[in-house]
Amino acid sequence: MTVTTRRLLDLRIDDHVLTLPLVWGDDADARTIDVHAAVVTREGGEDLPYLLFLQGGPGFEAPRPFTAPAAPSWLGAALEHYRVVLLDQRGTGASTPFGDADLDRGDEAIAEYVTHLRADAIVEDAEAIRQSLGAASWSVLGQSFGGFTILRYLSVHAASLDEVYITGGLSAVGRRPDEVYALTYDKMRDASEAYYRRFPEHRDAMRARLDLAASGSLVLPDGEVVSLSRLRSLGMLLGTNDGWQTLHALLETDPRSNAFHHDLAAALPFSPRNPLYYLFHESSYADGFATRWAADRVEPGDFRDDPTLLTGEHARRDWLDTVPGLIPWRGAALRIADVEWTRLYDADALAASGARGAAAVYVNDVFVPVEFSVETARLLPGVTPWVTSEHEHNGLRAGDVLPRLIDLAHGRRIR
Repeated sequence: MTVTTRRLLDLRIDDHVLTLPLVWGDDADARTIDVHAAVVTREGGEDLPYLLFLQGGPGFEAPRPFTAPAAPSWLGAALEHYRVVLLDQRGTGASTPFGDADLDRGDEAIAEYVTHLRADAIVEDAEAIRQSLGAASWSVLGQSFGGFTILRYLSVHAASLDEVYITGGLSAVGRRPDEVYALTYDKMRDASEAYYRRFPEHRDAMRARLDLAASGSLVLPDGEVVSLSRLRSLGMLLGTNDGWQTLHALLETDPRSNAFHHDLAAALPFSPRNPLYYLFHESSYADGFATRWAADRVEPGDFRDDPTLLTGEHARRDWLDTVPGLIPWRGAALRIADVEWTRLYDADALAASGARGAAAVYVNDVFVPVEFSVETARLLPGVTPWVTSEHEHNGLRAGDVLPRLIDLAHGRRIR
């Protein structure tokens, strides 16, 4: 392990890099991977307990520990109670990165490698970091996929966790990916119709842009000929507190303009900047199943008939033919979709975990359906759910969610 220390105003940041097994539990496999975690301490907080932050994704690095106002909005509240550990999940950030340089491995080797970057391995990395810090246990905060990872943590190492805080991340347990995606289409139908009720003229504006895509004349600066399914994925914007504003601006901008094409490129989800997000996003819902392009397979008939119904966190197979940054990953992506994934969660272990804490469950979450979140919450009676329509999926960024969860976890009425 190597440790370096730096300071940003009143923050001390200790960067830890551990060399860990790529394949946990297989002593015959000598491959290793570097995993980075930044331990952030506010001046005067040197003796506070640790709080591990698990980022959403999968395939995204932890936020950087800047000071306000550039810092994550929840970080200040966390530092009042904890030293915060920002883990760059394997394959991201300052951990051994995964990206275009890996294309030389070949499709089969890439697919095999990616199977070792999942939540089960992330949990074992976290355990190694906890032990290296000399902490008998620690608390954990998980946003979205980070919450999914906490469920894995509780399934295998519950004794290592003190308080757990989950935001938009109570995943379905034991459900098939098809069930999850079927519900997310229902959520996106509601979100699309709600948006058009608010801005009725934008349905025609979307139709006009869909017509451009259908004719092959909507081309991004990187040469991508935007497909219908790619354009419809702008519905991802309707899943965050303020994302609708970006969609609104796009539909008010002349589609012939440079501004529209550049802004559209920036707004489209599943950017090739993080190929992991596209390659194994569906695996995060694969609790013991192969995914086989679940989002494609369960798309409802009305979505096929009416392209103005926007889609959300639905990774589409046809993008392997149309998105320049994803085309090189085609062979690996097709193999990953056929992987028979192992179980991540153990319902009996979750119920017996004794987990204490609180979880924000968003009624209007278009990515993590409230129905399955409430179902999973019943397995964790010591984790108090805060079911709210006040925020969308990214509510943690609003700044008031974590303080409310801390209050709930300590038996205080939320503000």
